[in-house]
Amino acid sequence: MINLIPNQEKKKRVKDFYLRLVVVCFVLLSFCVLIGSVSILPSYFLSSVNKNLANKRLEAQKKEPVPLIDQSSLLMIEDLNKKLSLIENAEKNKYPISQKVINEIILKKMADIKINQITYKNSTLDGKKITIRGMAPSRERLLLFRRALEDNSVFKKVDLPISSFVKGFNIEFSLTLIPS
Repeated sequence: MINLIPNQEKKKRVKDFYLRLVVVCFVLLSFCVLIGSVSILPSYFLSSVNKNLANKRLEAQKKEPVPLIDQSSLLMIEDLNKKLSLIENAEKNKYPISQKVINEIILKKMADIKINQITYKNSTLDGKKITIRGMAPSRERLLLFRRALEDNSVFKKVDLPISSFVKGFNIEFSLTLIPS
């Protein structure tokens, strides 16, 4: 079959086809926008009315006087405040002695003394005890460390067994401290 339409006419028809296609797409798009807008309008009006009602209620509540608090409410508030402060203080002071003691030990420790373990015990029979295990390079350094801890007012008693002084260097020691 031979196509007898001239080339210019073919180009014109293709151009017209694309023009019609674009027009149909725009019409379809505008129709969709129109349908979408019409379907959203009731929701918009409803939310607008609800917003106005909420604003009116808020203004009315702002104008109302605040009721006075009765005595039982005040007592309940005070009781709750006491309980809350008790819980907050218990959490704050969870480890007050051990933190204080460890800080003092670390401040008095010399650079060449190695601390391997710090044990904190609180028993009803013996009371509070802190045991420090570590290694000192010499007897003199260990003695200086013990004296520094004895001079500290945080500790009531510092006990270093004499057996720690048997070895001359690289001494493994175990110090027992009783906090004030």
